[in-house]
Amino acid sequence: MHPILAFRGRLGPYLAGWVPLAGLLAGLLAVGGMTWLQATVVAAPLAVVYAFMCLAAWYPCQSAPLRKATFAKVVVTQLAAAGLSAMLWLFLADTWVVFLEQFPAFAGVGERFPGFVIALLAVGVVLYVLGAALHYLLIGFEEAQQAERNTLQLEVAAREAELRALRAQIDPHFLFNTLNAISSLIATEPTSARTMCLELAEFLRESLRLGGVATIPLAEELRLAEIYLGIERVRFGPRLRVERDVDGGAETFAVPALVLQPLVENAVRHGIAQLVQGGVVRIAGRCSGGRLYLTVENPACAAPAQSGPGLGLANVRQRLAALYGQDASLDARVAGGTFRVELTMPASPPPAT
Repeated sequence: MHPILAFRGRLGPYLAGWVPLAGLLAGLLAVGGMTWLQATVVAAPLAVVYAFMCLAAWYPCQSAPLRKATFAKVVVTQLAAAGLSAMLWLFLADTWVVFLEQFPAFAGVGERFPGFVIALLAVGVVLYVLGAALHYLLIGFEEAQQAERNTLQLEVAAREAELRALRAQIDPHFLFNTLNAISSLIATEPTSARTMCLELAEFLRESLRLGGVATIPLAEELRLAEIYLGIERVRFGPRLRVERDVDGGAETFAVPALVLQPLVENAVRHGIAQLVQGGVVRIAGRCSGGRLYLTVENPACAAPAQSGPGLGLANVRQRLAALYGQDASLDARVAGGTFRVELTMPASPPPAT
C-alpha cells in the first residue's frame, strides 16, 4: 500500500511541498536567461509532473528496503532509478519546450534550453533522491505503526486468553462444591437434592447463555449470585440469610461476568458453613465519581477453614487486573467480626449485545 496515495490527507501536503521547489526551478531558468514568465510556464508543469513521477520511488524502496537490503544495493537501486527518472523528466521537459516555442511569447526558449540540460539532470537526480528518502521515512513510520498494532493485538489476545483461563477456573471449583453438597443430601434429603439440581441447572443455563462475554450488567451478575445463593439456601435453610443493598443506578454498569460468584461462595463456605447459627451474606453496590463499588460481607469464623478463601479472591483479583489494570482493586479484611470484600472498578456501560 503506497504510503502517500493510500491516505487521502497526505497527497495534498506532498504536492504543496513541491511549490517552493517549482519556484526554485523557475528561478534557475530565469537566471539562465529566460524571462520570469517563460521560466514560470516551463517550470510549473515540470514540477507537477516530476512530483507524480517521484511517487514511483516507492517501488524501488520496496525492492531495496533499508532493514533487509545491503547498503550497496540500496545505493545502486536508488541511483539507477534516479538517473532513469531524471532522463525521462528531461525528455518531457524538452518536449514541453518545443511545444511552447510555437507561441511568440516563448520564442527562443528552445535555443536556451540545451544550456540547462546538465543542471536539470542534476536537479532531477537530487529531487528523486529526496523523494526516495521521504518514502523510506513513511515506510518506516507505517512499519512502526503496524508493529504497534500487532503488539496491541497480541496483548489483547493474551489478555483474552488469560480471562478465559481464569473464567474456566471458576466453573470446576463451583461445580465440585455444589455436586458434593448434592451427593451429601441424596440419601438424607432427596427432595432438597432434587431442588439443588434444578437450581444448578438454571445457574449453568444462565452462565452458558452469557457465552464468552467478558462483562455483563451488574443486574445480571446479581441475578446469577442470587441463583447460586438459592442453591446454597436449600442446603443451609434458615442458617443462610441474604441481604441486598444495591443502588438502582449502579445495576446498569458493567462488571466482569461471574465476578461475585467466587465471593459469595467464599462467604457461604468459609463463613456461614463454619457457624452453627449461620449468618447474613450482605451484597452492596453503589456508584460514585465514575467508580463502581461492590461489597460482599459475611460473619467471620473464629477458626476459619484451613483451605481458606484464597483461590476465589486471587481469581477475582487477577481478572480485575486483566480487564482494568491498575484502575481496579480488591480489598479483603476482617473488622468487627465481619469478613468484608470490596471491589472497585470503573463505572462503564456493558457492551451492546
